[in-house]
Amino acid sequence: MANIITGIRIVLSIALMFCPALSPSFYALYIAAGFSDMIDGAVARKTNTVSDFGSKLDTAADMILVAVCLIKILPVLDIPLWLYIWSAAIALIKVINIISGFVMQKKFVAAHTVMNKVTGVLLFLLPLSVSFIDIRYSGALVCAVATFAAIQEGHFIRTGDRNQKGSNS
Repeated sequence: MANIITGIRIVLSIALMFCPALSPSFYALYIAAGFSDMIDGAVARKTNTVSDFGSKLDTAADMILVAVCLIKILPVLDIPLWLYIWSAAIALIKVINIISGFVMQKKFVAAHTVMNKVTGVLLFLLPLSVSFIDIRYSGALVCAVATFAAIQEGHFIRTGDRNQKGSNS
């Protein structure tokens, strides 16, 4: 059942490509895709059907949703250069975390911290807020939280601290 929900997210994400950005139909599909992302893991745990395949499918579905949203949303927003630079710096920190985790532990490691989850929620809410909150302010908030989360994740990966719900991926 969980993999079906994840598959639905993939279908919803592809359907987003055919909706005008930030339109009511876009938002309806976007929210449905986000809801499916919130429940697929819970369903898998509740039904004892957690699997490596399901985890990989979930990651693929997340990547498809993010890619579609970037393709649809970025062209219609007036995002300042400093926000792009800040986002690139966060991505660089995340890449360094992945590399250092692999070098230290000889496997890919990700710390699934509370702050990473908060960042995910804020990123999900960002497109929903652009019509009433200036992207400079909402983007700065998301970037500030994401920066903290990325630095914290790197600390947990490099120190091996697993007290913050860290796990191997």
